[in-house]
Amino acid sequence: MNAPPRIDFIKAVDAEKVLAGVAARLRAGTIVPYLGPGLAEISKFDVPMTPEALAAFFALKVALPRRARGNAWASAQYIETSRHRSTVTALMAQAFTAQVEPTPLHHYLASLSLPMIVDVWYDGAMRAALANRDGWGEVQGITRAAIGEDRWYRLYDAMGHEVERAAAAHWTTVLYKPHGSVVPAKNFLISDADYVEVLTEIDIQTPIPDMIKERRSGRSFLFIGCRFNDQLLRTYARQITKRSAHAHYAIVEPDALSRNELRFLIAQGLTPLALTLPRAVEILLAN
Repeated sequence: MNAPPRIDFIKAVDAEKVLAGVAARLRAGTIVPYLGPGLAEISKFDVPMTPEALAAFFALKVALPRRARGNAWASAQYIETSRHRSTVTALMAQAFTAQVEPTPLHHYLASLSLPMIVDVWYDGAMRAALANRDGWGEVQGITRAAIGEDRWYRLYDAMGHEVERAAAAHWTTVLYKPHGSVVPAKNFLISDADYVEVLTEIDIQTPIPDMIKERRSGRSFLFIGCRFNDQLLRTYARQITKRSAHAHYAIVEPDALSRNELRFLIAQGLTPLALTLPRAVEILLAN
């Protein structure tokens, strides 16, 4: 059996010191927070907070073939093929009906007027945290399957109204939801078909909005509440951080990581900070 990949985790006091330094750079706007479902999961709201939980939700609603069970993207594809795209959208809206209240970290990030926040899950917690601020807007990935549009994303202002690119030119903060969101318009990239064209062109960056390319330039990323145990998630993380700064950080729990996740951390040169998420949030809020 092959030995697991070797990686040096920054642990305990050293990890806390590094994260305190990262927190200072976060406040200065030179680090982009990249939020996974693990952050909103702290709120304990009754919505699926992992792809596996979302796959389980689909399985409760539709009898799935064995090949699709346990995989959110394949489950959604089966439902789309056997029933209709509208069924997938309706089930996604149902899955994320409960409003996920922003955590203290969501509110803190909203207060910083950051150039960019990436949020890769379907809940609306980060939008809710930004709601009382001016000068921000959101860009969401959209499905191109059967929509008859030559677009990869849509833009929404703070009120939830769709706007043109020119309106986004003066946004202080851009909230980037690459997989879509339940709010404000129920845009979801979720089925295999949704990702076919995206994954075909993402390596040449076509689906990545220009404003995201501009705002990531010269900046590092901090992955908070993220897992990389699926090829799709790894691909998005790799491509969103492309052509940014070289140093990035990830808050991880080493014992929970798969071999593929370890390999991804090594390949991407991510600095892994071995801290529980609640402790990491405490440090970010305190610094």
